[in-house]
Amino acid sequence: MGLNTFARLILLLISSIAATAAFTQGNNQSSLPRPKLVVGIVVDQMRWDYLYRYYDRYGTGGFRRMLSEGFTCENTIINYLPTKTAIGHASVYTGTVPAIHGIAGNDFIEQKTGAPMYCVGDSTVQAVGSHSDAGKMSPKNLLTTTVTDELKLATNFRSKNIGISIKDRGAILPAGHAADAAYWMEGTTGNWISSSWYMKELPEWVKKLNEEKLVDKYLREDWNTLYPIDTYLQSTPDLNTYETPYKGTKEAGFPVRLGELAKTIGRSIILSTPFGNTLTLDMAKRAVENENLGNNTVPDFLAISLSSTDYVGHQFGINSIEVEDTYLRLDKDLADFFDFLDKRLGKGSYTVFLTADHGAPHNPGLLNDHRLPGGWLNSSSLLEEVNAFLEKKYGQSKIIRSLVNNEVHLDYTLIRNAQLDENAIRKDCVDFFQQKDEFAWAVDLNDLANANLPTALLERLRNGYHRERSGVIFLVSKTGYFPSKSKTGVDHGHWSPYDSHIPLVWMGWGIKHGSTTRQISISDIAPTVSFLLHIQLPSGSIGEPISEILEK
Repeated sequence: MGLNTFARLILLLISSIAATAAFTQGNNQSSLPRPKLVVGIVVDQMRWDYLYRYYDRYGTGGFRRMLSEGFTCENTIINYLPTKTAIGHASVYTGTVPAIHGIAGNDFIEQKTGAPMYCVGDSTVQAVGSHSDAGKMSPKNLLTTTVTDELKLATNFRSKNIGISIKDRGAILPAGHAADAAYWMEGTTGNWISSSWYMKELPEWVKKLNEEKLVDKYLREDWNTLYPIDTYLQSTPDLNTYETPYKGTKEAGFPVRLGELAKTIGRSIILSTPFGNTLTLDMAKRAVENENLGNNTVPDFLAISLSSTDYVGHQFGINSIEVEDTYLRLDKDLADFFDFLDKRLGKGSYTVFLTADHGAPHNPGLLNDHRLPGGWLNSSSLLEEVNAFLEKKYGQSKIIRSLVNNEVHLDYTLIRNAQLDENAIRKDCVDFFQQKDEFAWAVDLNDLANANLPTALLERLRNGYHRERSGVIFLVSKTGYFPSKSKTGVDHGHWSPYDSHIPLVWMGWGIKHGSTTRQISISDIAPTVSFLLHIQLPSGSIGEPISEILEK
């Protein structure tokens, strides 16, 4: 055997050994390429245009980092009605719609009994970290699995899965049924609490965090604008008639004397300031550190909902300096959080997606002052009026229980006992509301086949209707109209783009850089995360993976 032949054999042997080692390593369970940690961020009430409305004032590490490094789905819509907080969080993480996952609103009515239900209310569990009813919460009312549940199942429950939000529903619904923990803030104490669904007592690190009284720290300082107030050119000047003052004050304006307000309102005042978001991300950092998230043999999941944007938006409206300042501060908080994850886990080793549960309209008063269409609905007076109309015809009072979630909820027990014609009552309700100037349509949800609506709206009504938890008639208001007694602030729940067009931005491990204007639905988020993690889709999923964002 010549020297060259021998050398070639040695090289062939070495290559064979290396290939065998690579094959063995590639078939180890721990070698499946996946991110160390998935972080889902839902910014409550964030309209899509907020990515660009304040773009020039954002820094490079928050929203602009996500846009410049990640992938943005510019035309993401909510594919059901109504557009409410609990429904949005449930839909993001289940990959489906209220007709299947069963969360029909923040509050809804069990149609068989007429009993009101809170989306995460659960009288069978006990508060942990509190003695109040604020802890009697769980995901029991959610009827399908979430992508976070599926990650637990796919890893034989070795993945850690934690939900965090100052709102209970913002922590519980994303975390799913099998979560290791969900934490939310108790308004009276400012403490992070949980329920016996997850644990018997709070972990020591949460107890220590509560002992720090960070809420009181933030309340010791006034809320002033981050920059000179005359530079907030994207907002209506301060002290206008479109905003709702804090309780006990006569007008809404800067500076906000948080210490003084806390004496009368209590610690819950923190919810309606940008600092509620800061506290949430503080809690998220502690969870990553103390639960060692992202340092597992399998991927972990951290579900965060930033809810102060919703409180501030409801109170002050889209065009307020308060909302602009809240997003400029949130941008800094997100930059700090991403920097923390980079240092803790390594840049590019984790995946983040950021989206919203719904948007919000402009205040109708502001619209009207600029010759734009809009107006107000008074749900209480409408309920009284329609019940008086039905009583005159059928001889029974309060045939309609409620107009919650833009839906007519009938009292089926009364109708049955009085032997009334339900079909006739439904038709009378449709005729009654159809004649009101505030409504574009009143639609019998049992007769959608004959409804004269655009196809896109029919699909959203079908997707949003849960037979056991939704009302029988949906009231579609004209664009720019929403319920208000004080005619200040804003509300949401409608099909219009201001409520249904939401941001969706991805960044990190496995994510291409780019964007698409292809229409994507909120139901597509969970399937995309499922494909990224190589796990099964949630049990009720009807969405499609957004294939163009994923690196091959």
